[in-house]
Amino acid sequence: MPIGADLVLHERPDASEIVLDGRRLGQVIEEAARRYATPLAVPLMNLRLEKADLLRILGVPEAEADAFRFHAPPSEKWLERARSAAGAGFAALNQAHFDSIRYIAQETGRMPIGMAIGPFSLSTKLMADPITPLALAGRGLTAGDDPGVDAAERCLALAEMAVHRSLRAQIASGAKAVVVCEPAAGRFYISPRQMEAGSDVFERFVMQPALRLKRLLEDAGTELIFHDCGELTVGMVRQFGERLHPVMLSLGSSRKLWEGAAVVPKDVVLYGNPPTRNFYSDAAAPLDAVAGMAEGLIARMDAAGHPFILGSECDVLHVPEAAETIRRKVERMLAR
Repeated sequence: MPIGADLVLHERPDASEIVLDGRRLGQVIEEAARRYATPLAVPLMNLRLEKADLLRILGVPEAEADAFRFHAPPSEKWLERARSAAGAGFAALNQAHFDSIRYIAQETGRMPIGMAIGPFSLSTKLMADPITPLALAGRGLTAGDDPGVDAAERCLALAEMAVHRSLRAQIASGAKAVVVCEPAAGRFYISPRQMEAGSDVFERFVMQPALRLKRLLEDAGTELIFHDCGELTVGMVRQFGERLHPVMLSLGSSRKLWEGAAVVPKDVVLYGNPPTRNFYSDAAAPLDAVAGMAEGLIARMDAAGHPFILGSECDVLHVPEAAETIRRKVERMLAR
């Protein structure tokens, strides 16, 4: 089962209009589920939605949202504005996402799945320089010690509010499970050496927000599917599996899933992870090699005895000049 709604969407000449129409977007997601023979209707992995919604609430012009970063700690006024907007309406792109989930829930026999960026990953998209403050936090500095750490903590608070607001809307739309994507939660931003030395930076910035998110979903009777295609240590994978305990744990191609099987509980399904981000390139991922990649991974996971779904390492994105090449490789990956 690939995450392949983007491929189906871009077979339409009016893709840019479809993403603003919840019913038509839902039909695209339904078709992707049927094409790839899965009961799970997995939506587009658009990880810009929560940031755009937050910045719209804060008054940042839409045209500036993608590039916007905080160069100083967000003020208490900005935090209060985000808190007070919990029940506000959404922009058309966000609302279409929610409406597509409602379409799946009400008009198809597929399981409606939500999609959201994780709080930590969103916080890194809000900061002008996430790396330095997180390194200082890893050395034990707090908001009172350094303005950069203060900015990191306040951006994380804003990110949590934005993600929780999105999750509540998706739950209300009928999502039975939500894919929460934390691609930044890895060794690029969090130092494994600091963790090994006893730093609580991973706990403070990644695990605690993720656990709060898990409780929000649990309270609503909604399952967590956790996705992290970043560079991870075994200890990070273990914490995601044991402490977050999602129904499904999706990992990028940098991880050997059979090694993850040794540290993840047996009732957490592992998902992934051939290098589908390289499928646009015949040099990086030749068509003739794709079936071997898939069969080799299936054999190793069978030997590990761990529940497993063969799928993409991330969203399989449409690349205009390589669209047919990518589709052929996805089909070859799934052929047995």
